[in-house]
Amino acid sequence: MHRPTLAVLLTLAAAPALAQDRPPLTPTRDVTVTYRSIGSGVPAGMPPMTISWLAAQGLMRNDMPGMGWVVADPRSGRAFMVMEQARAIMDVPMPPSVEQQMNSPTVTFRREGSATVAGHACTIWLMQDGPNQARSCITAEGVMLRAEGTHQGQTSGIEATQVSFAAQDPARFQRPQGYQPMQVPPGLAPGAAPRQPTR
Repeated sequence: MHRPTLAVLLTLAAAPALAQDRPPLTPTRDVTVTYRSIGSGVPAGMPPMTISWLAAQGLMRNDMPGMGWVVADPRSGRAFMVMEQARAIMDVPMPPSVEQQMNSPTVTFRREGSATVAGHACTIWLMQDGPNQARSCITAEGVMLRAEGTHQGQTSGIEATQVSFAAQDPARFQRPQGYQPMQVPPGLAPGAAPRQPTR
């Protein structure tokens, strides 16, 4: 699956505000960003996805066409996924090793310049950990406009096509009522396709 997985998106949500030699990844005000998938091997016609932040509560909502939506709460380390077609909801844990990865002594960060993406200025950061590396273009307000990484010789990522700083409706970040609860099956990664509820 070339589309960014839920695990990758939750990793971005869980990353703490970092020192000046590292980029901030939590927006300081409400924002909605529409992203397209980029990189080698991305199929033509891949639908865009939309990520919204409710800054005051530190909540992130990821809308995935054809699948549903996810709300992540980095402060509590929890997230839930809503599957609209099945009218089901599933709690998913945030990745436990994010802070260790970001604060690992083997990880290095380096500024590589600046760019303009979707009409907004951002700083390009290179993150390197051994043979693995990733680049992100992040605004001074902590909004990620582009992220790209290389794994096993393939490069993939996301790039913003539209950014709106309009105020968010807090109701969009709440658990919906009347949806059937589901449990995460053992060994199911956050980015994998969940099972449909049984009747």
